[in-house]
Amino acid sequence: LDVEATNSKGELSTYTGVLLSDLLALVAPKSDATTLVLVADDGFTAEVPLADVLACDKCILSFRSNGGFSSVLPDFAKNLQVKGVVELQVK
Repeated sequence: LDVEATNSKGELSTYTGVLLSDLLALVAPKSDATTLVLVADDGFTAEVPLADVLACDKCILSFRSNGGFSSVLPDFAKNLQVKGVVELQVK
């Protein structure tokens, strides 16, 4: 899936990846799960309401040109654009 979002330089970029809602459907979170935690390779974490991500049709885990993954959540807070995502925690 291709998604347009503003990059760190304030420019509109196109990112290619997989819908977070599709990835989460594969793990079938428990019904009492309310938060998605994005964990980066440098230890940075960001939390977002799980329901918001599940309802988002533009929120993806994108493929980085230098390898690895980044979260792209257009229209969400900038701290949720996490580079180097190594883990998704549902809690």
